[in-house]
Amino acid sequence: MMGSFRKQSQLSRTKQDRGWLGRSFQPENFLPGLVIGFIFGMLLDLSKPIKRTSNTMRKGSGFSSNSSNPDENLKMVLVVRQDLKMGQGKIASQCAHAATGLYSKLMQSHRNLLHRWESSGQAKIVVTCKNQQEMNKLQEIAEGTGLPTYVVADAGRTQVLAGSKTVLAIGPGYNSIVDSVTGKQRLL
Repeated sequence: MMGSFRKQSQLSRTKQDRGWLGRSFQPENFLPGLVIGFIFGMLLDLSKPIKRTSNTMRKGSGFSSNSSNPDENLKMVLVVRQDLKMGQGKIASQCAHAATGLYSKLMQSHRNLLHRWESSGQAKIVVTCKNQQEMNKLQEIAEGTGLPTYVVADAGRTQVLAGSKTVLAIGPGYNSIVDSVTGKQRLL
């Protein structure tokens, strides 16, 4: 009987020595608490509304919101130069560079735009342009309407010279706005 009292006394002293955190932290409660905290954090993040303004977002933001239909889908257009005579695999890899490059650029400042594009199916259209001059003109028009752009400059290890501008990514933006820039370009 005396031994059991001594063990209880030692156990109670050990609990007092661990402090408030040691007493409240139980290994069996850690994982459920972590999961609940993660879910709560996600709900807080997803509950933030998408902010819209009447005509365009702040100057230089890269996304025009002046569509007549705010529920209109978004798309990205990849413009490939035809004068470089790239092979199919080269075109595919350059388009991938353009899409991921623009996506990375927008991750820093326009996550809401990316989320809307993702929820509308991440449409990507590939069209052609004749040469560098036509690509530059399309980029200028796109940026003038507030659309984000990204140009791929090739490293020059395979089919084209180093620094050659191979693909222009435009958008994501409302279909009607992107079409006003690239709608007359030929599909690849």
